[in-house]
Amino acid sequence: MLGPLECWHANTSVPLGDQQQRFILVVLLLHANKPVSPERLTETVWPDNPERRTLVRGYINKLRKAFEHTDAAIDTTPTGYVLRVDENQIDTVRFDRLRAQAAQALRNNDQRKAVDLLCAAVDLWRGRFLEDIDIDRVGGAAVISPAESFADALGDVAELELLVGDHRSARDRMRRALPKDPANQRYAELLMRALIAGADGVGAIRVYKNACAALAEAGYEPGSALRKLAARAEHGEPVSSLPSRPGGFTGRSSELEAIEVAAAGTGERRAVWISGALGVGKTGLAVEAAHRLRPRFPDGQLLLRLNGFTPNVAAMSVSDALSQLLTELGVPAEQIPDTVGRKASLYQTQLYGTKTLVVLDNAASPEQIRPLLPEAHDCFAIVTSRRMGEPDISEHVRLAPMPAADASALFRRLTDPFRVRGRAADIAGLVKRCGYLPVSITVAAALLRRHDRWSLDHLLGLMDEEGPLREDAAVLASYRQLDDRQQQLFRLFGHLPGPDVDLVGAAALAGLTVAGTRELLDDLHEVCLLEEVAPDRYQMLDPIKEFAALEPPPADALVRLLDFYLVSLSSAVSAAYPFDRIVQPSVNRVSPLGLRFTREDEALAWITSERDNLMAAIRRSGPDHAWRLAALIWRHFNTANRFEDWIEAVDSVRPEDDHGQAHVLLRLSTAHDRLGRHSEAFEFAEQALKRWSRLGDVAGEAATLCALAMSAMQLGSHDEAVRCFEAGLTKYEQCGDLRGRAHALSMLGYLNEQHRRYDIALRQHGEAVHILREIGHQQGLAHALNNRGANRQHLGMLEDAIPDHLEAHEIAVELGDDCVAAYALTNIADAHRLAGRLGEALHHHELASAAAADLADADLRARLFRDRAATARDGGDLAGALRLYLALLDVATGTGNRTHQSHGEIGVARTMHALGRHSDAVAHWNAAEAVFTELDQPEAQEVRAERAGMTCACGQR
Repeated sequence: MLGPLECWHANTSVPLGDQQQRFILVVLLLHANKPVSPERLTETVWPDNPERRTLVRGYINKLRKAFEHTDAAIDTTPTGYVLRVDENQIDTVRFDRLRAQAAQALRNNDQRKAVDLLCAAVDLWRGRFLEDIDIDRVGGAAVISPAESFADALGDVAELELLVGDHRSARDRMRRALPKDPANQRYAELLMRALIAGADGVGAIRVYKNACAALAEAGYEPGSALRKLAARAEHGEPVSSLPSRPGGFTGRSSELEAIEVAAAGTGERRAVWISGALGVGKTGLAVEAAHRLRPRFPDGQLLLRLNGFTPNVAAMSVSDALSQLLTELGVPAEQIPDTVGRKASLYQTQLYGTKTLVVLDNAASPEQIRPLLPEAHDCFAIVTSRRMGEPDISEHVRLAPMPAADASALFRRLTDPFRVRGRAADIAGLVKRCGYLPVSITVAAALLRRHDRWSLDHLLGLMDEEGPLREDAAVLASYRQLDDRQQQLFRLFGHLPGPDVDLVGAAALAGLTVAGTRELLDDLHEVCLLEEVAPDRYQMLDPIKEFAALEPPPADALVRLLDFYLVSLSSAVSAAYPFDRIVQPSVNRVSPLGLRFTREDEALAWITSERDNLMAAIRRSGPDHAWRLAALIWRHFNTANRFEDWIEAVDSVRPEDDHGQAHVLLRLSTAHDRLGRHSEAFEFAEQALKRWSRLGDVAGEAATLCALAMSAMQLGSHDEAVRCFEAGLTKYEQCGDLRGRAHALSMLGYLNEQHRRYDIALRQHGEAVHILREIGHQQGLAHALNNRGANRQHLGMLEDAIPDHLEAHEIAVELGDDCVAAYALTNIADAHRLAGRLGEALHHHELASAAAADLADADLRARLFRDRAATARDGGDLAGALRLYLALLDVATGTGNRTHQSHGEIGVARTMHALGRHSDAVAHWNAAEAVFTELDQPEAQEVRAERAGMTCACGQR
């Protein structure tokens, strides 16, 4: 039946008679071993000729004769005719059973058997289902074709072939299948994966382009999985942040099997949670399992250390964890959203359509983990924690200390076999003293390796000196072999504020030279008391760190490290963000090892690599260090649109003097304003201004006056905003800050534009553009060009406006600033709309929305709604325009932005009027008139005049 209808017995074809007879046979086959009445046969085969019931018996007799020497038979029962046949002789049934057996093989973790069974299933197909039968004559819509199941099986077998490493078979299979269904995204994905596995990236890109063309013809766009495979084909291997495989891994076979079974499962819980005591080997097991699972998850393997129980280090926040995962997945920092919810959405979007493994190490709690678990069915997570997981999150593996035999085998594997030969009993005693914990066993083995003159008895004696059955005896014995300088550095690592430290930072912490510190670090690394997580970057495992932190550090050691971070960060920020130097806080500390930066790329790379350590230092330092570190690193978060992360980090920072308070308050104002919290932003700026004034700091006053102006403008107090911008402009001129002066001019131009003083605005915008070009401040220039272009649109200078916006967009793309790029694109769209080019306008609206998709910028979101609504209205899509204007109103209500509210209210009013919803529109006409009047804008008089000429309800007040 899987192809033309054929019947075979003992390799001989069985003749099935004419077409009518074959129709009768198919109906019986579709109901094999079940009675079918003559009436049902007649109704199915001849629905319009019930008198043909008399022909049924004749066809049944002919079929009986055809099956005379076969295993099949047709019996007559009181309720009709029954085709008696072994169902395994029917190819459709065999196909379903083979697929079910393959599914069971997968549940048994036997991929090879599943491949063989699925291959047998797909080989049953000789063409289309009942290819030579008119389906309408044998049941029509009631006949369920297995064609979709065949497509699934064909994809499943290729998927499994890729999993077991047979990419050539998968490639050949999909090359035959895809031309028959060129818009089948799964087939295209499988073929691309097979080609990539065979190092044929060019072929994979070709498949991608063909699939895109086929999908476009059908009115669809390629899915995220296809796009990511194309990027992988173009750029190379997927991301993997797994550390190298533990060379001495031993035992844990049952736990590894449980993890592999969970990863191969099809249930809702796509994670496994490994719990256990300190030092029991949770991370080692997770890393080993991750390496074994790499073929199953070819699109990436990520490892994130969450510091849930790391001594002296705060557990990583969900926000920071999502940011780091997104960075690992290749999302540029400036495209990472600011809120946890939007980060989580982007993270899940990045994983969708991929086979990615995520290792979440050292989790503090299920609450920390839940937002980080992949939702995509083909992804998987391995979680490690000292705490138990929740049943709804994952499968659970509780890790106990190693079995005695495995512990002894681990020790033997890590030491010279000739030195421990024949000492089984002594090794058993040693690993028992280590509590059968891998960390302690590793340290003991490293100690014996280093001291090649020691006997096993000597090591046992040293451990016995520390007390019987003491689980940290190996660490303590190793510690006692260190000299004073090594011990001191070891203890200092127990008090690191961050998760790791680089060589120079460690030297600053120890108060030693870089060369001397390198020697000590090498010594500690040699005996497994430290791990080198990257070249010249070290961390200490939690069990050892807890031991190292038992004694308090010297009082000046942490101060030396904080001084190093502060001095280095000040230099890095100056190099990376040179136009911020005038408002950068002074650094009143010195560090002999503080880094000096002159190149922007090197400075940015250092800030990025040390970000977690710097944020940890803010939390662990006193007020003087904390506020300066927070103020300096602010620009890094501002550029990346990660305001919530910065606000959360500085929540506990309490500067003691006006200087520190002013710096922190100013940045809090800007952060809250960008998040749409304009009232809070205004209050923070007012508090900051009082402190700058007491200090007589003109540059601080200038920046804060402009921050006040921004919030006032958003809240609808345009006169107040103009006053503050003009005062800020004067202050900027006093202190010679050209960048600040250009910013104030551009914003004054924007406000004059709102009040239709277009000529004054154009002059101010032009002056701002000139200044910013002169000083080379590209980001500011992009903003100013956008503002000037918008003003030119109001003057009808559309062909002059578009080049301004195009240049702004080009600069933004070069800088990686999606926010400015989105503003430029929506401005271009508006210019095309005004010129009557609605197709071009819609195209640029789509580009703007894509650029802004992952940005948490309330002002930009409102602007996109407003411009898209205007284009929809001009294009005659009044329902779409109304929906967008209402969305604009929602944003404006949430932020309190009166300007956006005015545009939303008048847009809703006019669109409802055009739709004939006059009674509903009245409240919006009234609100629009009130807000325009409050803002003292000329639109208020226009609205009154417009309503005066209306005879419908819209004219009523």
